[in-house]
Amino acid sequence: MIVTTTPNIEGKRIVAYKGIVFGEVVSGVNFIKDFAAGLANFFGGRSGSYEGELIEAREAAIREMSQRAMSIGANAVVGVDIDYEVLGQGNMLMVTASGTAVVVE
Repeated sequence: MIVTTTPNIEGKRIVAYKGIVFGEVVSGVNFIKDFAAGLANFFGGRSGSYEGELIEAREAAIREMSQRAMSIGANAVVGVDIDYEVLGQGNMLMVTASGTAVVVE
């Protein structure tokens, strides 16, 4: 499965558009990660726990989007966009991946 943010794929020709596909992940951040992030914020530096959570959520959203594209007969997703949203009281993170499922040759 080719996944790209560009509207086309160099060297490939889009022969069919299958529709817009999405992948959504809502991830909770627990007390320990909040505490570690608070320490990083207080002392300066990066929060490895939050960064890890973001990476996992993004990869899961892309994976889910790709699986949905495959299920409708696509072999690529173009024009991919990733959005991040904080939900609730800041302890939930939603990551959404969207793009156009296509067939390329």
